[in-house]
Amino acid sequence: MTRTILFVHQNFPGQYRHLAPALAARGDRVVAIGGPTAAALEGIPLHRYDPMPAGGIPPCHDWASDLQTKALRAEALAERLERLLGEGLRPDLVIGHSGWGELLAVKDLLPQVPVLHQVEFVYKVQGGDSDFDPEFRFSDWRRRTRLRLRRLPQLQAFHDLDWGLAPTAWQASTVPEPYRDRLSVIHEGIDTEAITPEGPAEIALERAGVRFRPGDPLITFAARNLEPYRGFHRFMRMLPLLQRLRPDAQVLIVGGDGVSYGSPPAGGGSWRQALLAELGDRLDHSRVHFVGPVPHGVLHQVFRVSAAHVYLTYPFVLSWSLLEAMACGALVVASDTAPVHDAIRHGDNGLLVDFFDGQALADRLSAVLADPAAFAPLRQRARRSVVEAFDLRR
Repeated sequence: MTRTILFVHQNFPGQYRHLAPALAARGDRVVAIGGPTAAALEGIPLHRYDPMPAGGIPPCHDWASDLQTKALRAEALAERLERLLGEGLRPDLVIGHSGWGELLAVKDLLPQVPVLHQVEFVYKVQGGDSDFDPEFRFSDWRRRTRLRLRRLPQLQAFHDLDWGLAPTAWQASTVPEPYRDRLSVIHEGIDTEAITPEGPAEIALERAGVRFRPGDPLITFAARNLEPYRGFHRFMRMLPLLQRLRPDAQVLIVGGDGVSYGSPPAGGGSWRQALLAELGDRLDHSRVHFVGPVPHGVLHQVFRVSAAHVYLTYPFVLSWSLLEAMACGALVVASDTAPVHDAIRHGDNGLLVDFFDGQALADRLSAVLADPAAFAPLRQRARRSVVEAFDLRR
């Protein structure tokens, strides 16, 4: 029997880049609805919705702005879905990401159709990302109340939850206790057949006139955007310490100047600009190379060349880049924060340091650069652990 499976994601394919084609390949009819930035996958019809109301976004209380964004998205998607139902679409299953608000109205159109929610992370007023970093901790009750209201669509989604998928055990633990019995922990998967230690392993920076190969004293850092949620500020402030310890160390930083999570600097501009201005001449800029966002394949080359790859994060969603670095056999020095524990065991397949301890991070990186061979077994076990626990096909 052919099943019809509807994917809903404002930035399709999102987490479903591998799953949607796999379902189509096994014979299911797969259809997707996405927002204006959604990208089509070969052989999967994509229907887009526009979340912008014809009359523009109506005014609302500042606390409710996030809820309004999600309500507008839910309404636009529901209207698009209603037209598709009128044209004969009959889903047997809906798969979507509840965090964007798109699923809020789906049960009112398809009350009998099961919905599989992608559950990445549930915001916490206390004990999560929002109060983790003293430098950016909420200083007044208004910001906490705004965050509390931001949780509303997430909590509402659990009332309609047929089943949910969380990528890691810690991310699943952010779900309120009454709903965890309708949750499976299944990561989206890392393609460890394609992402391996083998392959191109050289980085040439033409403008700087430098070239890096395995064995060079190269420290790497990567994030979609360079911002505090991924510890960019802590990493940058550590660099003068590292440069004093290791005058031969080079640093390569991958990532954009936008904001994926959190807020931009209070003074405007990007976090890269703000941290460079803060550090001034304490930093030897000739040994720090910002390359911006890079293609996926180039990122893997960075991981293969790296003597030590630094991954820092708030208690938040675990980055795919961490697992891909490990799959490439990189030696990862990561923050000792809860989400990282699902991937790294200190001294076994990577190294952990306190998120806020720049001296400890510099000392650990210096030790790695001083004796790379001593840490080779950790690289091998990093690769093996991703294959065993996060492999796409397993």
